[in-house]
Amino acid sequence: MNAAARGLVVAAGLVALWQAVVWLTGAPPYILPGPARVAETWFARLDTIVANGLVTLAEILLGLALGTLVGALTATTIGYFRPARRWLLPVLVVSQAIPVFALAPLLTLWLGYGMASKVAMATLIIYFPVTAGFLDGLNRTEPGWLDLARTMTAGRPRARLAILRHIRIPAALPALASGLRVATAVAPIGAVVGEWVGSSAGLGYLMLHANGRMQTDLMFAALLTLALIALALYFAVDAGLRRALPWVPERQAPVEPS
Repeated sequence: MNAAARGLVVAAGLVALWQAVVWLTGAPPYILPGPARVAETWFARLDTIVANGLVTLAEILLGLALGTLVGALTATTIGYFRPARRWLLPVLVVSQAIPVFALAPLLTLWLGYGMASKVAMATLIIYFPVTAGFLDGLNRTEPGWLDLARTMTAGRPRARLAILRHIRIPAALPALASGLRVATAVAPIGAVVGEWVGSSAGLGYLMLHANGRMQTDLMFAALLTLALIALALYFAVDAGLRRALPWVPERQAPVEPS
């Protein structure tokens, strides 16, 4: 069974489970609408959902690009300049120690209700997994490769920079790819939280206003749209990374018993 068939089977199972919960609990539609009612609302409000979904998608993509760029630069700086570790590592930890919900009102106050504050939220969410993954890959470069590179570049100017560029960064790309996959999966969190705090468009904005009007079916339709965007983005990034890093095995080879 290929990946598409497995996805359809899983989706059908989740929809069946959803409908079973509606039947067994007898919940009214304003508490838990059934799949058919949500699908009807999705098609009826498709223009509104698509317009707000494109806003959220743009925020996620911009945050993903900025978070990846800043995270990769931070990891490279820490890996190359060892003294920088003492200065930048606390910033890396603090960026995750403060709850994102606590930062959202401040970013909205500073950057306004437009897209900038949501992109900043997504960037903060993405920054840590990219930086941590890439830095771990830089620090785990095969010692034998580094010893050989130091021997071959001994006495040459900018030898450390050449080793970083030609040995450590290529060796750390699989770790960067792993961090980027995690970042892609959590990227929608920052954008949607920012929209909940204050916005004029986006799926989070749509869900918040639908909740205030007790339009639970519209909330579910927007939530499912967000899930589809997250899945599509994850699989697109995963496919792109597989093409960009064809030498990385999909799974680790089993260890032979001694």
